[in-house]
Amino acid sequence: MTQASLLTDDQEPIRVSVLLPMPFDMPFDYLVLPDSPPLLPGTFVRVKVSNRPAIGVVWDSLSGKSGKILPLEKLKYVDDVAPLPAMNEELRRFVDWVARYTLSPVGSVLRMCMPAVASLVEVPERTHFLLGVVPESLRLTPARQMVIDLLSDSVPRTASEVARLCGVTSAVIKGLSKAGALTSVQIAVDAPFPQPDVTITGPKLSNEQETASHAIRTKVQEGGFETFLLDGVTGSGKTEVYFEGLAEALKQDGAQVLVLVPEIALTSQWLERFEDRFGVEPVVWHSDIGAAARRRAWHAIANGGARVVVGARSALFLPFNNLAFITVDEEHDPSFKQEEGVLYHARDMAVVRAKLVNCPLVLASATPSLETRLNAEAGKYTKLILRERHGRAVLPEMHAVDMRTDAPASGQWLSPVLVEKIKQTLTTGEQVMLFLNRRGYAPLTLCRTCGYRIECPNCSTWLVEHRFKRDIQCHQCGYVAAIPSNCPECKDEDSLVACGPGVERLFEEVNYLFADARTAVMTSDTMTSPRDTARMVQQIADGALDIVIGTQIVTKGYHFPNLTLVGVIDADLGLRGGDLRAGERTYQQLVQVSGRAGRAEKPGQVFLQTYEPDHPVVQALLSGDGEAFMDAEGRARARYHMPPYGQMVGIILSGTDLAAVMEQGRVLAQAAPGVEDVAFMGPAPAPLARVRGRFRARLLVHTKGKVAVQRLISEWLASTKAVKGVRIRVDVDPHSFL
Repeated sequence: MTQASLLTDDQEPIRVSVLLPMPFDMPFDYLVLPDSPPLLPGTFVRVKVSNRPAIGVVWDSLSGKSGKILPLEKLKYVDDVAPLPAMNEELRRFVDWVARYTLSPVGSVLRMCMPAVASLVEVPERTHFLLGVVPESLRLTPARQMVIDLLSDSVPRTASEVARLCGVTSAVIKGLSKAGALTSVQIAVDAPFPQPDVTITGPKLSNEQETASHAIRTKVQEGGFETFLLDGVTGSGKTEVYFEGLAEALKQDGAQVLVLVPEIALTSQWLERFEDRFGVEPVVWHSDIGAAARRRAWHAIANGGARVVVGARSALFLPFNNLAFITVDEEHDPSFKQEEGVLYHARDMAVVRAKLVNCPLVLASATPSLETRLNAEAGKYTKLILRERHGRAVLPEMHAVDMRTDAPASGQWLSPVLVEKIKQTLTTGEQVMLFLNRRGYAPLTLCRTCGYRIECPNCSTWLVEHRFKRDIQCHQCGYVAAIPSNCPECKDEDSLVACGPGVERLFEEVNYLFADARTAVMTSDTMTSPRDTARMVQQIADGALDIVIGTQIVTKGYHFPNLTLVGVIDADLGLRGGDLRAGERTYQQLVQVSGRAGRAEKPGQVFLQTYEPDHPVVQALLSGDGEAFMDAEGRARARYHMPPYGQMVGIILSGTDLAAVMEQGRVLAQAAPGVEDVAFMGPAPAPLARVRGRFRARLLVHTKGKVAVQRLISEWLASTKAVKGVRIRVDVDPHSFL
């Protein structure tokens, strides 16, 4: 029997609008029976899409953008209500806002709120037993008596738990239950999360810290939206300051807090500090947690049981019930920019969500982004400054090593100056960190006979040799192959040579020069899980390692009291290429890695190996005058209306047919509207011209003044003929131009 057959002659079904977590730019109309309970916006429902089951959300408008209202006979009925907590209005408004700003299908944004939908189904329950009324006629064997004695404490337990604790078989428990001596109850398998203890006193704050924390606490008490920029040098105790705001928020009944961090796998020390401060671990959210943990966290966040959540950028789309405070730690970090799927910047979207929910937000960094600095200077953000390291720690001494005059021996990468400093540091029993932001053994393998360079078959990139794993890899698509024994082109044996250093090659050199030192490599290749990272961090903190070699992983706010020397192997690496933010990013990264040195009582030193000691980035690091450097960077951008003084939008075209991709670019360029203060550039092959077997081209839209760029782009793309087989992606405020 169909639902339509249940209607009487004078009844008509009710339309509801359902948004699906799929790349659709509008909700779809479905039907419910007129006497069904009303389906309010935010309700999760089960529906059919092309006769396949799906879970969607009842949305606030009918018929989406199309304006078409289909006749009732063409619509499907809602199957039933999914047993999930309703999505509140604030999150629905946030989904719509992100979709409009990023020019993404609203269904794709919804999907980020419904990760692994299958794991979000109703929390499963398990049968537990309690002591009932023991019949006088029941024969009490020793086994039965042990079960009764155990359950007399009124704590519900599963059959397996009772059997294990009492050393009895399941038959004993079944017999007692059948006789009525035990009663059964159904209890959800997901235990509630422990609650933070806000009565624990935090560490004594310095005057600077107290001034900053007072401003944040006061705003939390008052309520309402405000964005704070917490600008503090490395080691100044920014975490303790925003912990005070977090604690103040938790004093409010049922209030929840979100802390966004750049990479969740790198937060082991942060989690320890949180547990020391609040007595429990926070709820952790990232892509590597399993389905059961994901379900438990998602439901607890939706029903308010999870008070504090720390997560990567995807945590921004969780269904908070009563969000009262947000912090974005290391707000400058480029990993907050999502480069796949919906292209958004989590820092900027966090500001939007805080405004929609009407709560305070803290953006914390030792090297604030130019965008954030500009907003603070314009009075949009309240700036709080920490210019001193906490306690007795002082900022490290900075030194440049001119590689033109202090070059290493042939085939080596450590300058004589740095080698000598490493020796001295190891002699005093202190630790060394060497930073090279290049994974693997070597970035390029070529043939000395014919000059052939080993490239990825799917991408226009060289394959990177990984000697630890004994393979060559593409860092774009993940292609992996065995290291060839002879040249794939000319077939010459023993002609392949590694060019340039990666961290594994640096590890080889360090082991040769300092054979007795305990050395380890810390990269995303060696740290494949949060547990691996926590183990490595603990080893360094405990002094079990002498030399740590790492990529950008090592720049993430770690505190190693005995680490006093940092060596930057190639300070010029990030300055190469035409990236708009190259100088800013390199400065931020090198400040962060330099900040690992001398964070306790022992003073630190940093040595920057560079072929351009006079470069403004290097000079800013040596002088410690980052403000002057960022001011100069800002003036240079403002002169040409570059972000954040203008706006950019990237149009990325891709397809398996290069000619079709370039034709789509030509069609778009030809149809570009003539608008004052807006320039349309391209198409041009992307620097990474092929990725995962797809050819790529880019156009760039640059606006100088205040332009409704989303409307402009939408109308332009909608009026342009689509070329078959070509995918068009829009990147509002691009951070990568590859």
